[in-house]
Amino acid sequence: MDVDALIDAVIAREGGYGTDPADRGGATCWGITETVARQQGYSGAMRDMPRDTARAIYKRLYWERPGLDRVAERAPRLAAELFDTGVNMGPAVAAGFVQRALNALNRGASDYPDVAVDGAIGAQTLAALDGYLRRRGAAGEAVLIRAVDALQGARYIDLAEARPADEAFVYGWLANRVGGHD
Repeated sequence: MDVDALIDAVIAREGGYGTDPADRGGATCWGITETVARQQGYSGAMRDMPRDTARAIYKRLYWERPGLDRVAERAPRLAAELFDTGVNMGPAVAAGFVQRALNALNRGASDYPDVAVDGAIGAQTLAALDGYLRRRGAAGEAVLIRAVDALQGARYIDLAEARPADEAFVYGWLANRVGGHD
């Protein structure tokens, strides 16, 4: 799994500096919001944020901190999906999606125990993922990704229904963030 290639793909999709009045994230550069950049110690003008600064933030906050390296050891395509989802919705949301999906796919806890849906990929979630993959094999990874995508797509619709200004983004979110992983 080449996390640097995943990061470069996100940066290419997100583009350089931008600000959209309808986007609650405010000013962004390389897909990093100003709030996140400041929290990570970047103090310069957002339009001038170096690409390498964005890369470092993506790797630290959206790959390493949520434990996607450990997911990638087991299910690399799932880790890539969780990374992309986490960049767009937050790592805890992405982790919660996979936890919910694992719980729904464990056949009444007969394959492995339910996990707490706490938005953190820890030992319990990894054990459930291991149990799921033992039971379902390589083909199961694609189904788990579809489940995460389904939850992600539903959340986009929920966001637009709750905040009509988000309707401006739904088409792009669905076109660029959901599906196309098999």
